[in-house]
Amino acid sequence: MNPLPVDSLKLDNQLCFKLYAASRAVIRSYKPMLDQLGLTYPQYLAMLVLWEWQDHPPEQPTVKALGERLLLDSGTLTPLLKRLEQLKLVQRQRSARDEREMHLSLAEGAKALRERVGPLKARLLCDSGIDLARAGELREGLDHLLAQIKALT
Repeated sequence: MNPLPVDSLKLDNQLCFKLYAASRAVIRSYKPMLDQLGLTYPQYLAMLVLWEWQDHPPEQPTVKALGERLLLDSGTLTPLLKRLEQLKLVQRQRSARDEREMHLSLAEGAKALRERVGPLKARLLCDSGIDLARAGELREGLDHLLAQIKALT
């Protein structure tokens, strides 16, 4: 077995570190917008999926399906969804067919919140100076990387 080159163990050569640092920086840049919306970043991601589902409903809009979409387990999602329910953004209801399933729907406040997100998100993108074409390429590359990693597990 060949030993690893010394440079391969340097922090700045670690893809995982670059992804971690970039993720934290992006989330930090979203914080002012999210503070105005009264959401945390994970709550915002959940709302994005629920708004998608409003436009294109899945067969089963369940907590499990949301967890699969967000790559989160139910232990993480349950308190997040309870808080969104307290904020009157989400409604949770047990399935009549299977009591173990919890179905999700948007509550009244979700529509008004969605209308606020568009302008705030546009301003965030404008203020960031990010090249949108380059960001799209990066997103596609990350999609490919994520698919490769998922295939290993």
